[in-house]
Amino acid sequence: MDKKTIEAALNTDYVGRDLEFYPVIDSTNNVAKAAGDEGRASGFLAVADRQDAGRGSRGRSWISPAGHNIFMSLMVRPKIPMDKVSGLTLVMALSVSEALDKAMTAAGVSDDVRTGIKWPNDIVLNKRKICGILTELHMMPGSGEYFVVIGCGINVNQPSDLFAEEIRDMAGSVFSETGKELDRSKLIALCMKYFEENYARYVERCDLSLLKDEYEKRLLNRDSKVKILDPKGEYEAVALGINKEGALLIKNEKGESEEIIAGEVSVRGLYGYV
Repeated sequence: MDKKTIEAALNTDYVGRDLEFYPVIDSTNNVAKAAGDEGRASGFLAVADRQDAGRGSRGRSWISPAGHNIFMSLMVRPKIPMDKVSGLTLVMALSVSEALDKAMTAAGVSDDVRTGIKWPNDIVLNKRKICGILTELHMMPGSGEYFVVIGCGINVNQPSDLFAEEIRDMAGSVFSETGKELDRSKLIALCMKYFEENYARYVERCDLSLLKDEYEKRLLNRDSKVKILDPKGEYEAVALGINKEGALLIKNEKGESEEIIAGEVSVRGLYGYV
């Protein structure tokens, strides 16, 4: 995987066409932020073979050995109200899930083995997390304009013994779960293709109404009991789906309907990660 192999695989109009590749870097999100600050066009993509200071959700680090996985950050300048930016995290989750499924099919993985989404943005394969997504909004000083950086870490060809022991029961890769290796450059290109298409649909409506059905087909918690990890107290509920804003719709133990907003609470399966 290098800049030439990624560029050769790309099939987009603009997403990923302005590309920087690094054998090793601190964080691709930092590169994408710098590109945004410099005024580079929407669609800039930073990719690394390994990163030393990757950031996950809630301040966690993202383990990133070289030669196996994908670490990439996309910078976009969406012409949408700022309060709609959080939905882009779900747009990327859907896009990565679609890309992974297509790549696995091409690699000969059975159609019975497919990725799913644990709301809002974790990609899961065989009940193990294989991709995390972190979205950051940045203001342009003095202009009132903003840009968004969407970082993705995808565990592609990493053997299970390279995962830290404390996360081995919940983290995996395409290779550890299927025994198949994927071409990382082609997978990046697929992610960008699906994102470009899904992003256009999101921006058209400023919500997920055109993507909701496809997202919910992949929503692993749908119609299942889940544990809501609210700072005010944990409780159980049934996940019903999402609304067009990307909130998780649930029915609590009293039979009342609620909307759960990403970032405020976490959702887990009753007996495991999913």
